[in-house]
Amino acid sequence: MSETLWSALALVLVFEGLMPLLAPGAWREAFEKALRLTDGQLRFFGLACLLLGLSLLALLQN
Repeated sequence: MSETLWSALALVLVFEGLMPLLAPGAWREAFEKALRLTDGQLRFFGLACLLLGLSLLALLQN
C-alpha cells in the first residue's frame, strides 16, 4: 500500500511538471487566470477534480 501511494504521488509530480516544462508561457497564463478566480470558483474546481479522480479510481478498481 505504501509503495503504491508513493508511486501515485510521483506520477502526480510528473504530470504537474509537464506543463511548465513544455509550455511555460501557457502555464503562466493559466496560473494567472487561476489567481483571479474567486474562492467559490476555486472550491468548485477542486471539488470537480476530486470527484473526477475518485470516479476514475473506482472505474479502475473494477
